[in-house]
Amino acid sequence: IAEELPAKVSADQAYQNAMKNSDKQNARIEHDKALERAVIELLSDHTELFKQFSDNPSFKKWLSETIFAATYADNAAQAGSAATRS
Repeated sequence: IAEELPAKVSADQAYQNAMKNSDKQNARIEHDKALERAVIELLSDHTELFKQFSDNPSFKKWLSETIFAATYADNAAQAGSAATRS
């Protein structure tokens, strides 16, 4: 899950677009939506993850902070280097 979740969130098109074309706050909003979609997608295989994500606000906040930190920096750097090459 630690590798699968960031990969799914990073691949989310709406989140990628927000990182490329918007500020950090809007990227965070799209990240949270992408994370929720990814967690729901993993529901059938990881029911405890979904239960914690849905029922435990502290866990949801921690997971959101962790995945955003892991995906925003990597993708923002890639978007910046892609814009430089254009």
